[in-house]
Formats: sequence, C-alpha cells, structure tokens
Amino acid sequence: MQNQSNDGHYEVLWPRSPMQVQGKSLAKRLDTLNGKTIVQLWDYLFKGDQVFDALEVGLKAKFPGVNFIHWSVFGNTHGADERQILADLPKRLKEMKADAVISGMGC
Repeated sequence: MQNQSNDGHYEVLWPRSPMQVQGKSLAKRLDTLNGKTIVQLWDYLFKGDQVFDALEVGLKAKFPGVNFIHWSVFGNTHGADERQILADLPKRLKEMKADAVISGMGC
C-alpha cells in the first residue's frame, strides 16, 4: 500500500452544470391592493381552503377594497384537467380583469 500525502487538499468537481436558462426580470409590483382583484389558484393539496380564508381575512383588514376570485372558480391546478386549466389561464385572467394571483401549492 502506497502512503500518499495530499497535505489536506483534495480535487473536487462542481456537481452543477452551467445555467441553461437565463433569468427574467420580475413583473412590476402593485403599489396597493386596494381596489385590486386577486385570483386564488390551488392544487387541492394540504389545507389551501383554510390558508386562502386566512389570507382573505388578513388582506381585507389591511386593504379593505381588495376583491378575491375564489379558487373553486378555476378548479384543481394539479388534477385531471390541469393541462386545460393552465392553458386557459391567461385568457381567463384577462377576462376577469385580474390584477394579481395567489397560487397555493401543497407539499
């Protein structure tokens, strides 16, 4: 057996490949939620129904003029109709004059 000294230094490889996708700028943020319409999207996992209820209460307390479109209007964003729901989403958001979306995802 050969006794080789490395003085505590080892060769390593970086496990990640170079980035394949360039980042994009974030959308402009809303100045306020008063008078805005927020769509709720949910994948029907975890406790989104309870989370969205709590979010509505908290946001309405801070922004009394905020409006919500309930998650049940859109259906399960992770269910059998997921592809169609997501394909139709841009058109539906525009029709509903949505200003923002809260998308709830269970783990």
